[in-house]
Amino acid sequence: MVAAAAGGDPLTERAALMRESLQKSQTITDGMVSILGSFDHRLSALETAMRPTQIRTHSIRKAHENIDKTLKAAEVVLSQFDTFRQAEAKILKGPHEDLESYLAAIDQLRNNLQFFTGNKSFKSTDAVLNHANSLLAKAISKLEEEFKQLLASYSKAVEPDRLFECLPSSLRPSTGSPGHQGDSGGTNPSHAHSDHHNGNLENAVYTPPTLIPPRILPLLHDLAQQMVHAGDQQQLLKDYRDTRSPVLEESLRKLGVEKLSKDDVQRMQWELLEAKIGNWIHFMRIAVKLLFAGERKVCDQIFEGFDSLRDQCFADVTSSSVTVLLSFGEAIARSKRSPEKLFVLLDMYEIMRELHSEIETLFKGKACSEIRESALGLTKRLAQTAQETFGDFEEAVEKDATKTAVSDGTVHPLTSYVINYVKFLFDYQSTLKQLFQEFENGDDTSQLASVTMRIMQALQINLEGKSKQYKDAALTHLFLMNNIHYMVRSVRRSEAKDLLGDDWVQRHRRVVQQHANQYKRNAWAKILQCLSIQGLTSSGGSSAAGVGGDTGSSSGASRALVKDRCHFLENNFVSLFLAGK
Repeated sequence: MVAAAAGGDPLTERAALMRESLQKSQTITDGMVSILGSFDHRLSALETAMRPTQIRTHSIRKAHENIDKTLKAAEVVLSQFDTFRQAEAKILKGPHEDLESYLAAIDQLRNNLQFFTGNKSFKSTDAVLNHANSLLAKAISKLEEEFKQLLASYSKAVEPDRLFECLPSSLRPSTGSPGHQGDSGGTNPSHAHSDHHNGNLENAVYTPPTLIPPRILPLLHDLAQQMVHAGDQQQLLKDYRDTRSPVLEESLRKLGVEKLSKDDVQRMQWELLEAKIGNWIHFMRIAVKLLFAGERKVCDQIFEGFDSLRDQCFADVTSSSVTVLLSFGEAIARSKRSPEKLFVLLDMYEIMRELHSEIETLFKGKACSEIRESALGLTKRLAQTAQETFGDFEEAVEKDATKTAVSDGTVHPLTSYVINYVKFLFDYQSTLKQLFQEFENGDDTSQLASVTMRIMQALQINLEGKSKQYKDAALTHLFLMNNIHYMVRSVRRSEAKDLLGDDWVQRHRRVVQQHANQYKRNAWAKILQCLSIQGLTSSGGSSAAGVGGDTGSSSGASRALVKDRCHFLENNFVSLFLAGK
């Protein structure tokens, strides 16, 4: 059997070994299953035993988290209380020592208020809020006082000399009197006008004065900002107006600006009034281009970021000063019209037109609308009055009833006055064209030419009426010849020639020649009559000889008569000489 086994099939042996291995593996597997089953039971028991410990550990961890959160919240609250105490200490000291630190303390106090307002669940929050609000109110009150004091300390009236230094050199006064711009009351009503345009003011540079030091403006801005945030805008507006407005008025008073009513203007002598109008034109330039421009700059910087408040403050500060200036212009525009006022009205109209764009820019915003409308209203009023005065002058020339006769037939004072008046008008061509554009239709140049022709025609009609005062026909024609010749010569030597044209000049030269011919015809007829025998005898010489009187007496009388006639001839030749000049 052994031999059989020894000599058996190897495959069978291997199969037996595998079977044996499988049985051992199954035994091991069964043992492992049994062991694992016991482990599962033990783990379940262990888990059951550990559950209370896990619950206690989770609770402890949660407690630690809550403690951390509470500590952090407490730190935040304590930090707020700490910064609150620091801010309170700075605020109680006041803003004088360190304004920037004081302003920072107010900002911190506001942050504290915002924090406690959002966390009213804290105990004693109401008490903290009441205390903080009371402290903030005191801080704002001290800020208001600081703002007024700081603004007042640096708000000083500007001296005239300092303002004059800011003007272009062509506009600086040559004398030391406030607001004086030279002799504005001379015989030439366009004197100031010509000086201004010769100075080429369109390109002139104006440098507004520094009204408040630049280093102070940021501090005033910060103070104003705090007051606005505190809802104290009305008090801020009042403080600014009450401080700056009198300073601006004082600057104008020092310059020479006066409060004059319409009655004051009506009672004033023309020479004095004309000088005041010249000064007013100068004052308007200084006020708008220097003082108001400087005030606008101050307002813009102090109230930067608060547009409506900025415009309202500027309007309130400048309102009374603007009213004083414009009221004088209104009084002039509404006063009794007279020819000599035309040129000053045109000067006033010019300055208002010149300043129009700057007034619109400076006085922008709804708060300044009334000031803009007042300035525009004065401009229109001056234009209307100037136009009406122009019409009055034309009528006055035609109806002038001056009885003053020129005995030798030379140029009448009315003629020289009207011609000079017309010459002065040509210094205002651009202004007059602007007037015609506003009130008339059509080409402005033709309008000016038409008006000038009407004035010349009115003068000629009046001269023809005055010529009839002469009983001697020769003097009548001599008078017209001299006056119309003066008109033609003046036109040829002025800008009026380009406006009236060569046709007007040639036509009136023919009129002059016609009167010259009539003068010679009438004058020489009398001369020939005086020299004739009939002329001598008709005067009494022949009757004396006809009765057989003394021949010597007759001869003496004739010689005396001839002498008188020679005097007459001499006078006529003098007049003829004057006419030919």
